[in-house]
Amino acid sequence: MPHPILTAASLGIAMALSVAAPAQADTYPDHAVTLMVPFAAGGGGDTLGRIYADALSKTLNQTIVVENRPGAGGNIGTASVTRAKPDGYTLAYGTNGTGAINHWIYKDPGFTIDDLEPISRLTTIAAALVVQPGTNIQSVKDLIAYGKANPEQLTCGSAGNGTTSHIACELFKQMTGVKILHIPYKGGAAAMTDLLGGRIDMLIDVMPNLAGQIAAGTLLPLAVTTKERADSHPEIPTMDEAGVPGYYFFAWDAIYAPKGTPTATLDKLNEAVKAAVARPETTGILTSRGATPATTSREELKAFVQEEYKRLGEVVKKASVQID
Repeated sequence: MPHPILTAASLGIAMALSVAAPAQADTYPDHAVTLMVPFAAGGGGDTLGRIYADALSKTLNQTIVVENRPGAGGNIGTASVTRAKPDGYTLAYGTNGTGAINHWIYKDPGFTIDDLEPISRLTTIAAALVVQPGTNIQSVKDLIAYGKANPEQLTCGSAGNGTTSHIACELFKQMTGVKILHIPYKGGAAAMTDLLGGRIDMLIDVMPNLAGQIAAGTLLPLAVTTKERADSHPEIPTMDEAGVPGYYFFAWDAIYAPKGTPTATLDKLNEAVKAAVARPETTGILTSRGATPATTSREELKAFVQEEYKRLGEVVKKASVQID
């Protein structure tokens, strides 16, 4: 027969544990939450991360502190979150780079996607193929025709090896059969400067980075890369419409928590993120930047990341992109 004192103690512990998870969910968050943005301050990823942090602070009624820890395409900051206490107070802002592409191009990103708990996707972000205005290239068909007649004379800039703009260009090369010279830069701003200066011929980058130049008329958009036309620029044809059937590529972002974070906390965060993105002022800002709100359940995000990992991995392997 079990000792009565031990039995009572055991029952007490069991009862305490049984109420701990709901109690945590009810009180979470009772202090500031850190959102790790694994990119440099002032860049596109940082700008979006701060938009989400501001909106999420309102839905959670708690301070969200943005911490920037850039390096290795977002790997360094993201890996640090996998080592954080899994209590919901340290979250990771992620992109298609940290969620899919980096795991193919880096020999050791420092983490796997299974080291993180999916919370919700945030948006899908259209990219566009742009060139200088006032040249003989006025359409995607013009670009393809010139590239096939002049192999490796066309140059495509990117924000660096393995970046979204690089992979988008590699996919274009693979699907059109055009031999294009890839020119990697240390960041998208440098690539943009050289495109505007006529030192490179084309760039495929996310719409938030291009919208200002397109509006000013200093860049000519030939096509958007999504399956449907972008809500922010409905006048621009899709790549499929413009002459590259089946081409689609888009950036996306999401929020994650460390592996082992309590389910009740993850569920509360999922609801809060959805509400944050759905706020009219947040939706308006995102749409104006070419990002389409696209929140998901936790299960949907997990399945989506796995699908993108496989799809983008095929592009990376065919292009032989590798970073040590």
